[in-house]
Amino acid sequence: PHTADGRVLFAIPWLGHTLIGTTDTPIQQPTLEPVAQEEEIQFILETAVHYLARPPTRQDVTSVFAGIRPLVGDAAAGRTAVISREHTIHVSQSGLLTIAGGKWTTYRKMAQDCVDHAALLAKLYEAPCITPALRIHGYTLHSDNLDDLAHYGTDAAAIAELAAARPELARRLSSTLPIIAAQVVWAVRAEMARTVEDVLARRTRALFLDAKAAMAMARDVAVLMAGELQRDAAWCDAQVATFQTLAYRYQL
Repeated sequence: PHTADGRVLFAIPWLGHTLIGTTDTPIQQPTLEPVAQEEEIQFILETAVHYLARPPTRQDVTSVFAGIRPLVGDAAAGRTAVISREHTIHVSQSGLLTIAGGKWTTYRKMAQDCVDHAALLAKLYEAPCITPALRIHGYTLHSDNLDDLAHYGTDAAAIAELAAARPELARRLSSTLPIIAAQVVWAVRAEMARTVEDVLARRTRALFLDAKAAMAMARDVAVLMAGELQRDAAWCDAQVATFQTLAYRYQL
């Protein structure tokens, strides 16, 4: 690594965008909606300059967000950057199993280790873990043929059918993001979406791709959801206001 603090900086292609990170800033208190600090933003922009064909500016950033990860403490480490990201399993004398640390990219292995330990403690039948090759919902070998709906896998056909049956659902909700109205209806009917934030942050990832575009779509999304959930205009107004407050923090 050749960054200022000796860490790795990733640049990952994601849904037509480039996701750049990460930073490492210790905090004293976790929050539900963490916000990226100015020094973190500057660090990423200044470091990315050395690797991208065109130096990125603040105007190039379409969304900025932060997450909090728990690290297993190491008094000798000094800096959080050098603390291991591995998970730790502790079993108390009473038999209580606690798992700490880890990260999103190792969640499956964390679950496997936790279940294996629990099975051993409870003296359950030992069986090999099936999740390394488990085909999850939507699995397909032909996602390249699904265009903008590729990440839905086998569900893409059902969304396309919705759009074909009701032409108004085939319209794009944004000029910058390839999201159509049928995806909102699908999110409500099949993915348990109940708020505008559910759709724009957790189902389509619009908030993380382009916060300004997500804010512009909020009203359309609320109206579409209201039609599916039998909600009134007051509900739409409240949903849009709540989402706009959240999404504002994702803009520079």
